[in-house]
Amino acid sequence: MDAFMTFVEGLLDFFDAFPPLLLGLVAAIGLIAQKKRVDEIIRGGFMAALGVFIIIFSVDILVGSIAPINDLYATIDPDPDLDEPMGEAAYLGEYGAQIGLAMLLGFVLHILIAAFTKVKTIFLTGHFLFWMPFIFVAVGVGVGFPTWALVIWGGVLSALYWSFMPYLLRPYSRAVIGDDSFTLGHPSAILALISGTIAKYVGNKENSTEDIDLPKGLGFFREVPIMGAIVIFIVYIVTGFTVGDGFAGEGMTELPLVAFAFEQALMFGAGIIILLQGVRIFVNEIVPAFEGISSKIIKGAQPAYDAPIFFNYKPNAVIIGFIIAFVTSTVLIVIVNQLDLFVVMLLPLVIPSFFECGAASVMAEGQGGIRGAVIGTFVAAIVMVFLLGISLFFFRETIQDWMLIFGGNDMSLWGSVTGGIVEFFDWLF
Repeated sequence: MDAFMTFVEGLLDFFDAFPPLLLGLVAAIGLIAQKKRVDEIIRGGFMAALGVFIIIFSVDILVGSIAPINDLYATIDPDPDLDEPMGEAAYLGEYGAQIGLAMLLGFVLHILIAAFTKVKTIFLTGHFLFWMPFIFVAVGVGVGFPTWALVIWGGVLSALYWSFMPYLLRPYSRAVIGDDSFTLGHPSAILALISGTIAKYVGNKENSTEDIDLPKGLGFFREVPIMGAIVIFIVYIVTGFTVGDGFAGEGMTELPLVAFAFEQALMFGAGIIILLQGVRIFVNEIVPAFEGISSKIIKGAQPAYDAPIFFNYKPNAVIIGFIIAFVTSTVLIVIVNQLDLFVVMLLPLVIPSFFECGAASVMAEGQGGIRGAVIGTFVAAIVMVFLLGISLFFFRETIQDWMLIFGGNDMSLWGSVTGGIVEFFDWLF
């Protein structure tokens, strides 16, 4: 048993490298199913893996460019009367094997659902094949499930999530990419559904974010990396002057504020350039390769990919969504913190504002153009804050601090729903 647990823990350590290998293998299998030549199979698999690796590398750059903002807000002292949660590292150290087993069980069930039901979406966003059982097992830990129940609970719920949430997003994904080649497989799903549905009724598809007319003197704003860098620069300047002693006061940098803000802004812009290039490489390889799987192996299968894959289709919508989500959610967080609505003080949701609400804005744009993206993302940002605040109750003994940075999305939603169900039955019986 100890040897098996060691294997599972090793699998988790290896998991950081798994997404490129997984997608490269999927591309190769698809090409083999189409009876392509050996050199085409090798090239297709390698290029797909390379595209995913570039995307992951760019995401690390983007997260790194905005992480100091979260770190600065996190230095604000929490309520000393609240119990300290376990934390991500301690939680993984104690329950890593259960998470790994739940992941393996869940993926097997997920493939069986695709093979034998009409729900044929296959979730291929590698890191969220880990993070969803990570969330569901944390809920089970919070209510005292035994080891065997944690594995079954986490595996079954993860399989259902991977199968059905991307399936619900197929019409919204189709409106963005123009066909059914793939759908969205990312925890932004609930925000995308909300923003896309609202945009359908209040927006106008004829006025696209990608057709925004600007005076010649402001033409550089059409360059998404430049626009994103300018936004990040402003955010750093405002944050540095208004929060505590600023970035220098917390020992984050020895640079003057303006220089540090410019450095982080350039990092963000470079991350956008690398991201868009990685997406182009990946999509060019994986779409034709996956046709072999959907026609030869699992009939009618449709892959579900990470949110950044969609950013290449509506890049202006991503930046617009990020600005609206960050401003809206930050103002709302200040209000709810003043009112003491939730169990802990919330931090600005910088990372979810870009990735989750960026995806929500793209889906809203596909349904309702500029107006749909603006209004849909505004509502999604409000929902994001309340999803986070409510979910913190269910992670109060485990990963509450981690959720403060990465929550406000499907992980918060389904953590709250499943946690609420278990708490209800615990109270009932």
